[in-house]
Amino acid sequence: MTMQLPKIAVTMGDPAGVGPEVCLRLLSHAPTQQQCMPLVFGDAGVLESVAECCRLGTLPRVVDHVTWEATWDKITEPTIIDFAEDRSIAVTPGVVNEMTGRASYRYIKAAIDAAMTGKVDAVTTGPIHKKALNSAGIHYPGHTEIFAAETHSNRVCMMLTCDEITCSFVTTHVGYRDVPAILTIDRILEVIEISHAAMSQLRGRQPKLVVCALNPHAGEDGLFGDREEERIIAPAIELARRRGIHVEGPVPPDTAFLPDRRRETDCFVCMYHDQGHIPLKALAFDVAVNVTLGLPIIRTSVDHGTALDIAWQGKAEATSMIEAVKLATQLVRSQHRCASAEAG
Repeated sequence: MTMQLPKIAVTMGDPAGVGPEVCLRLLSHAPTQQQCMPLVFGDAGVLESVAECCRLGTLPRVVDHVTWEATWDKITEPTIIDFAEDRSIAVTPGVVNEMTGRASYRYIKAAIDAAMTGKVDAVTTGPIHKKALNSAGIHYPGHTEIFAAETHSNRVCMMLTCDEITCSFVTTHVGYRDVPAILTIDRILEVIEISHAAMSQLRGRQPKLVVCALNPHAGEDGLFGDREEERIIAPAIELARRRGIHVEGPVPPDTAFLPDRRRETDCFVCMYHDQGHIPLKALAFDVAVNVTLGLPIIRTSVDHGTALDIAWQGKAEATSMIEAVKLATQLVRSQHRCASAEAG
């Protein structure tokens, strides 16, 4: 049986940033439309204004979010799901506030609900602004925490991936001084296991993982740090090995990402945000994709922010958005193949 084109809910992100522009560029990207059906959850008025400012042509089909709820199964083409109320929200390009934060959160919640109820096959998110969210009284550090809360998921982690390198993260949006207290054997083992499962699905084989140390020179036998490598990281790695996972570490962070090691490693497990983000963005800023692992739904995202300094100017690159939708589609099809194999 031939699978229908997967429906991917694409959230517009903060209306004042580059999210609307990259969504419009996605909707006009012919190769994407051959692989899936993108449905942009956002504000049609904002998208129309951005299309005019950036000379991106006319909008595709627009459906009100109330109509969408009743006729979602009849949609057969790329579509904008319009969440404007009586009129479009007033947006100043490059200026975020409580209103834009609340709007971006609404698109996310609606997309999660659509995925949880089977109306779409996956969610790909545009960039949001954390200050705008907090101004609206929405106190989440980022997308990952929103998706975990809304789907009631306890075992989640962030993964960034591209052809050059893949990293998953034990901690994410916390200050450096808080990282050592958050690290536990259970949490590191959890991220290793989730990462192993994800890479097994993506690679179709047993993957190889490398776990980074926390301290310079992997602690130098206790000279640096508080022996986190010996007390916490190494025991987690040993438990993972006993469960049949091919994993190495803890590896000193300054040599973990050398070319030879990258070529033989499917995923690097990183202890904190910048440990993995810096090498990944240095190598592949425009094409990397953010994935939340451990959810009951598929969620991918662009790996860039709102870029307020170039919002609505026709300068935004859509490569990361296109790659994020491409990966979401790949994961949907992989799940479908697995389900078919189990049924057979």
